Amino acid sequence: MSAYDERPWLPRYGDEPADLAIEFDDALEMFRAGVAKDPDGIALTYFDGSITRRELDELSDGLAAGLLANGFSRGDRLAVYLQNVPQFVIAMVGTWKAGGIMVSINPMSRKRELSYLLKDSGATVLVALETLYDEVAREVVPDTDVRLVLTTSELEFQTRDDDRLFAGLTRQRHEGTTDFGELIAEHRSEVPPPVSFAPDDVAFLTYTSGTTGVPKGAMNTHRNVTFTAQIYRDRVHAGRDGAIFGIAPLFHITGLIGHIAVSMLVPAPLILAYRFEPNVVLDAFLEHRPAFTIGAITAFSALLNSPAFTKDHFSSFTSVYSGGAPISPTAEKGFLEATGIQVHNAYGLTETTSPMTLTPFGSPSPVDPTSGALSVGVPVPNTIVRIQDDDGQDLPLGEVGEIVADGPQVVAGYWEKPEETAANLPGGALKSGDVGFMNPEGWIFIVDRKKDMINASGYKVWPREVEDVLAEHPAVRESAVVGVPDEKRGETVKAFVSVKPGASVTPEELIAHCKERMAAYKYPRSVVLLDELPKTVTGKILRRELRDN
Repeated sequence: MSAYDERPWLPRYGDEPADLAIEFDDALEMFRAGVAKDPDGIALTYFDGSITRRELDELSDGLAAGLLANGFSRGDRLAVYLQNVPQFVIAMVGTWKAGGIMVSINPMSRKRELSYLLKDSGATVLVALETLYDEVAREVVPDTDVRLVLTTSELEFQTRDDDRLFAGLTRQRHEGTTDFGELIAEHRSEVPPPVSFAPDDVAFLTYTSGTTGVPKGAMNTHRNVTFTAQIYRDRVHAGRDGAIFGIAPLFHITGLIGHIAVSMLVPAPLILAYRFEPNVVLDAFLEHRPAFTIGAITAFSALLNSPAFTKDHFSSFTSVYSGGAPISPTAEKGFLEATGIQVHNAYGLTETTSPMTLTPFGSPSPVDPTSGALSVGVPVPNTIVRIQDDDGQDLPLGEVGEIVADGPQVVAGYWEKPEETAANLPGGALKSGDVGFMNPEGWIFIVDRKKDMINASGYKVWPREVEDVLAEHPAVRESAVVGVPDEKRGETVKAFVSVKPGASVTPEELIAHCKERMAAYKYPRSVVLLDELPKTVTGKILRRELRDN
């Protein structure tokens, strides 16, 4: 009997079934059901402004009608180049109502990156902040298929401008662009023709980070979106006790599902604050009293390290999850001590439309006694997670191999990249590129990224293990461990560390700390102290940048 096929190891909590019936196969239908359930309830809060579900429905109707009047057709792509602002959600729903596919673009993308994403997706419409259009997109758009540029401002939908974010900012109008709000106002009284989607139709394209080769557009389908929104509501308790705070970037799969999609499904208010700035976020916690959020542990650490932080900032939360970057047992314990709340682990990729495993709500993750790693949870319902060797063969429970996932959340493939789809999604199952193992109770533990393994004198060293040991030192805020060339060992271990405010430590002290706690081949031979470690906008530490230093 195969442990993977029969799934005898899948834990059951209470009376919850292992499988989950999918309520909606169409994300637009899911949105409409939420509007019908609570039309006058708040859909979006942005500083001192708010939008009801009825208003969001009308605004997105107006956008869809305006798009159709400008030649937008079913299957066309609309690219969104925005921060965490209400216009992002309006654009997503309006794109669906016009029969299209939304393309989410990182607002930190520069000219070369934006050009690639627009060309690769074939987007014909771009919705951008006026500032981003002026700084970046203006020179890029003429060489793409974009026919219509809609610009908007971060100052829309609120009146209390925050000097910490918007100092000196004014509205800008650019030649050759159309104002997003004016297009909607022109068509707001119109209702676009009815549209529906099949479960396997693409809802949006989300681009991988491109750490190996060029970024690839993951085709997240409507079934992917509705299924994972249900996972958040039913297994994470997102939105069930009150508002959701959008701490993750909306362009990222965590923001798209763990913030927007689940807020539509429940329905529950979604609180937005433009972008992550610790003191702004803390103030918003006190003002709006959210009940749920999910974000990278690096973001939570930044909040806890802010001089303004108090335990009361988190007092309204009933559910807090972390994903996108690994959590050490020390960080989990520190969050609990500081806030009184258990931070739960979640694990997924762009290609799994957010989670493939979760720590069940109300339960702490176990720590593996051998590696010291904190579990990233158990497979979510309807999902099979396998551990495989390099030949694609299932490994016994407890053995380390590549994590492979198969379920309703796994994407259909990569946009116009059949070879990459065949290589990374053979038979529809995702080869994650992450290395880990599953214990007999079904808990998944991630060892590290497959490509980040260090080979020191023939011994395997996983950076994650060294980072977890560094996290135990009271002065360490964050760390990243990489392999660097070494004449004698082939590769050796090098650590980059940022220190907590007010703390002091030397590289030699950190090396000694690790040497006392690890095998001789594992501890770092050199440590570099940095004020900040380089990160993606979602909070992942960029080891590749450090490796080049």
